[in-house]
Amino acid sequence: MFNRNRCLRPAAAIASLSLLAGCGVLSDDASDGERPITVGTTSAPSTLDPAASWDGSWELFRNIYQTLLAYPNGATTPQPDAARACSFTDASDRVYRCELRAGTTFADGHPLDARAVKYSIDRIRAIDAPGGPAGLLGSLEEVRTSGDREVVFRLNRPDTTFPFVLATPALSIVDPAEYSTHTVRNDDKAFGSGPYTLKSYQEGRRAELVRNSRYKGYAERRNDAVTIRYFQDSASMVKALRDRRIDVTYRGLAADDIIALQGREAKDLQLVEGAGADIDYLVFNPKDPWAGRPAVRRAVAQVVDRPALAHTVYKDTVDPLYSMVPKGLTGHTTAFFDHFGDPSVPKARRILAEAGITGKVPLTLWYTTDRYGSQTALEFQELERQLEGSGLFTITLRSRPWKSYVAGYQKGEYPVFGRGWSPDFPDADNFIAPFVGQHNALGTPYPSPEITKALLPETRRVSDRAAVVEQFEQAQRIMMDDARLLPLWQGKQYVAAGDDISGGERALDPSSIMTMWELSRKTSW
Repeated sequence: MFNRNRCLRPAAAIASLSLLAGCGVLSDDASDGERPITVGTTSAPSTLDPAASWDGSWELFRNIYQTLLAYPNGATTPQPDAARACSFTDASDRVYRCELRAGTTFADGHPLDARAVKYSIDRIRAIDAPGGPAGLLGSLEEVRTSGDREVVFRLNRPDTTFPFVLATPALSIVDPAEYSTHTVRNDDKAFGSGPYTLKSYQEGRRAELVRNSRYKGYAERRNDAVTIRYFQDSASMVKALRDRRIDVTYRGLAADDIIALQGREAKDLQLVEGAGADIDYLVFNPKDPWAGRPAVRRAVAQVVDRPALAHTVYKDTVDPLYSMVPKGLTGHTTAFFDHFGDPSVPKARRILAEAGITGKVPLTLWYTTDRYGSQTALEFQELERQLEGSGLFTITLRSRPWKSYVAGYQKGEYPVFGRGWSPDFPDADNFIAPFVGQHNALGTPYPSPEITKALLPETRRVSDRAAVVEQFEQAQRIMMDDARLLPLWQGKQYVAAGDDISGGERALDPSSIMTMWELSRKTSW
């Protein structure tokens, strides 16, 4: 029978942000010879190399690579994984030491030692891939080793968020024998030390994971193998779930499919729902002759109707968002609503007129066809309807598949483009820092010295995040005034699965990444 599982455990460090957690559903260790659990998603990796990715590729990385720290089930602060223990060792929070587990190796038997950790992190900075994770390491001055098992990170400033950075899949540890120092690996191979090894990979189609017999870490694997299938749209993915060709779906469920899965006709399926921290937003290119003008950006912000987007396109499976920091995180505000209020064409016309703009503003909006779900096109059609309906804009829509889409925005080709963001770690810092500065996750420079040189450094000196709310609020006011980024909505978490699958409610870490080892087949009732 259909089972809508709403039993969610609140995460203490994230206030009202609910994480998918255990609720007493049956779970059994995998038996030898069990067929792989098949997971469907519409979010395919852009790369298999951690040095080149600051995006949804992390979902796969978490399962095949290790990091020094990670999030065991139920944890909201980083805990040891490849490391045995880590801590700051000075009063100023500028020296961070990790001791590795003894005897840890990569899946191919090569040692995972302090040298491999240093190599992996130095490699990220040496490659400095466009849109890659090097921007996460802004506070890192150098990595040193002491013997085979001790790694010492020296920071150029106090940074209490550094352990959170080490826990991101961006800092995945790679085998030095298999990865070049200065170039990204572009084939279909991956060499890590995580719970699984990558048995085979077909870009855009599937990834086959099998248990890594050499793994030493926190994960308690409840299955022997997982196959991830990548779909172009929600409809084909849900059909595969109903036809029992896949066992679980995550990422990319369309609103209509979620509503249908909530209905009584969805027999033999279960839907796990919880609050999420994924956000959706627009990026304005400052080099574009129109999008680069603050008045144009503010006029767009004044016209866009977020509740209409959430209701009309997403059937209330997402919530309107009025700041880049989502609800549920300490420091969240509603800066855009506080300033702009409800959508208003007269106010938007006045903003443009005061800047000397009297004719219709031409803007081209870009979106990706195969990354954030099949309703992205409908979302941009609704944005086009709203903006053109104001009589103030002439809108052209363009789209590309994800890999070419990324290359385009990194080259600065798009006047306005859509992006989604899943948190690297559950802190307001991670919804501000990645988007500002000369080198950021968007490939679109956003200099903001007050944020990058004053406000964020102040917050990183303080481990009590509730004590730096004022700084985060000020940063959000600055971002609202610049209107370089326009938040649209905040997502919810949905995992759909066959009724013979356990673990969907445990399988998401605080960054909404699915830890495949939590999934299992029920063998008793």
